Amino acid sequence: MKPKVLVAMSGGVDSSVAAMIMKQKGYEVIGAFMKNWSDTKNDLGECRWKDDRQEAIKIASILKIPLITLDFEKEYRKLVVDEMFKLYKRGITPNPDVDCNQKIKFPLLRKAAKKLGAEFVVTGHYAQIKEVKDGAHSTKLRSQINKEDNNKGISTVNSQSKSANASEQEILASLGRAGGKDSSFKLLRAKDESKDQSYFLYRLNQKDLKHSLFPIGNYTKKQIRAIAKKHKFPNSERKGTVGICFIGKVNLKKFLQKKIKPKKGKILNPEGEQVGEHDGIYYYTIGQKIGPHFGIEILKKGDDKKQLKRWYVARKNLRKNEIIAAPEDHPILYRKEIIIKQPRWISKNELEKLFSKKEKNKDDSKTQRDFTTLSRDSVSSKSASTSEPTSRVGWVEKVHDKTINLHARIRQVGELLPCELAYNKTKKQFKVTLTKPITGVSEGQAIVLYKGRETLGGGVICFD
Repeated sequence: MKPKVLVAMSGGVDSSVAAMIMKQKGYEVIGAFMKNWSDTKNDLGECRWKDDRQEAIKIASILKIPLITLDFEKEYRKLVVDEMFKLYKRGITPNPDVDCNQKIKFPLLRKAAKKLGAEFVVTGHYAQIKEVKDGAHSTKLRSQINKEDNNKGISTVNSQSKSANASEQEILASLGRAGGKDSSFKLLRAKDESKDQSYFLYRLNQKDLKHSLFPIGNYTKKQIRAIAKKHKFPNSERKGTVGICFIGKVNLKKFLQKKIKPKKGKILNPEGEQVGEHDGIYYYTIGQKIGPHFGIEILKKGDDKKQLKRWYVARKNLRKNEIIAAPEDHPILYRKEIIIKQPRWISKNELEKLFSKKEKNKDDSKTQRDFTTLSRDSVSSKSASTSEPTSRVGWVEKVHDKTINLHARIRQVGELLPCELAYNKTKKQFKVTLTKPITGVSEGQAIVLYKGRETLGGGVICFD
């Protein structure tokens, strides 16, 4: 029998082409549409998810595959949306897309896949999974077929399907998998850096990666649209989703006001002088531009040139209900040091190797500082694939204050920032020091760390 996979189909072009690739590679494909949010309406006042589902039905019909609907709205509302409101109310800016992947998409899709007898969950994420396996034969097999696929380019998915007799080993190899039990997995950035989604996937663990496939990670968005157009998919030019995962693009302030009531407070300049008034500290995030267009008027004083500049949120004091604002280029807008709260590492062994060895770091720096061997930390960890709230993942106890050179991202497809990662043994916390200070760093957002193209993991941004 051919391997069976469950493909998450949103109605968008990316997941549609992902489903087609899997079918053409010889898999038995079951499409799955996730109904996670029904409050967002279209221009006709109808639930937007119904429009998305109709698109998914059209593609499933073209591909001649079954499509099931999975209702995760209760879980999504409780584990993602309600938690988002709680954090905003504390003055923190969360990242619901990261939570959605960790708590909804991958664990619940894997559970559904298991019930259906499917080996893998397939999504249209722009990211890549690399299997690391001992044995020259499997490594060679994987690289040979990947090279063949790359040479063929788009024609790879335009070719005829593999024979039903093709071995699972051969099919897995074509997706960067050699198969087998004694393997570990790495999450790599996508070929198309402008669409890379590894930032939102940093909380995936080894079990998640073992049972997941990202078939479009080695393609550009332009190639994916070209493939869809060639196969006459009706959604080939459909715009990608924006805004909050499954909710879409909404006026965030109005969305938050459904649960968080306005509360007026002062806006101060860096010198502590009042320069305006806000209607709720929760509705504004660090680095956000403020002014009349955003419902805030900065008080002008005479011919002060600072008043002519753009003003941004620099700090928030929840206890005093105050916002500290500053004109562009003011030093208070910049951050260089970031504490990582609730760290998640895709492979703890990989990070341990980086800290343990003295080597030339090809990623960033000319030299790499040596580090002592690491041992287990007393802090327990829970699987990132469970529906439990994010827990701390620690694993070092005998650690000295050394650093490793990496790259960091603090927003999706944001600039890759050279940085140093250090572990403070006393405080039991990881700290990132950026080579150059940057603006727009907000507590609650994700910081994700990379070594070359590999995603090591990351955590929640914190300042103390």
